[in-house]
Amino acid sequence: MVKKDKKKKLIEKLKNRYRLIIYNDSTYQTVWSMQLTRIKVFALASFGSFLLILLTVVIIAYTPIREFIPGYPSAEVRQMIVHNAMLVDSLEDQLHMRDNYFQKIRLLIEGEVPHDPDFIADTVIPSNQLQINHYNHDSIFKQKILEEQLNLSIQKDNPQSKNIANLHFFTPLNGVITNRFDKQTDHVAIDIVGMPNSRISSVMDGTVIFAGWTVDTGYIIYLQHENDLVSVYKHNAELLKKVNDKVKAGEAIAIMGNTGELTTGPHLHFELWHQGIALDPEKYIDF
Repeated sequence: MVKKDKKKKLIEKLKNRYRLIIYNDSTYQTVWSMQLTRIKVFALASFGSFLLILLTVVIIAYTPIREFIPGYPSAEVRQMIVHNAMLVDSLEDQLHMRDNYFQKIRLLIEGEVPHDPDFIADTVIPSNQLQINHYNHDSIFKQKILEEQLNLSIQKDNPQSKNIANLHFFTPLNGVITNRFDKQTDHVAIDIVGMPNSRISSVMDGTVIFAGWTVDTGYIIYLQHENDLVSVYKHNAELLKKVNDKVKAGEAIAIMGNTGELTTGPHLHFELWHQGIALDPEKYIDF
């Protein structure tokens, strides 16, 4: 009973009505009055506090005043943070490209062929900034192929060979000859321009004795044929055969391209060798 009486008294106190009066101090005339209860006062105070908190949050969130709050970063600091994040992201990309470049260089040094034919264009070091001591890669390679694998000696003169005069050669590429065989300029080959992505064909039955990459001539392939003949195909975009593959006359062995530093455009640089002697392909093949 005591508890119930206390509750009733508390409820009655909350419901008790009060009047707030503003009057003129000189005339004591009532200017404004308002009837209140304790519940109304509590409700009005809560609503006012909510509005005050909401207004404070809006001001801090959408006005520059927030920068004066201790611990909040200034506009310069936030801009620096964004800039640093962009630099870190760019640095990660550059490190990935560098690692990819070194991985492919390692494959080349180990004698393997990179899976991506266009990896030179993706390196972080532009080709015009590479410092390469140029020397005749092809001459050294030809000498190694002809001396070690073919066991032939290079001669100065080019005597007519009766055992190849009647051989039938397949045309390696249907196109236009843009640069002919000329010993005086050391161009012991012919350059042929064909349609884009044209197939390069083997001139005779043979075996692939080299298929890989050189800096000057890009992707190249060497074929060993009967009668001590070797055919050479340079500047290819893609090689379709690998070392020790057997090929037939007219079989596709590569795709015409524009690889290597010495290339002047998409074409096939074709050489024909017999017993270490560079032959004029036009004398034996009908282009």
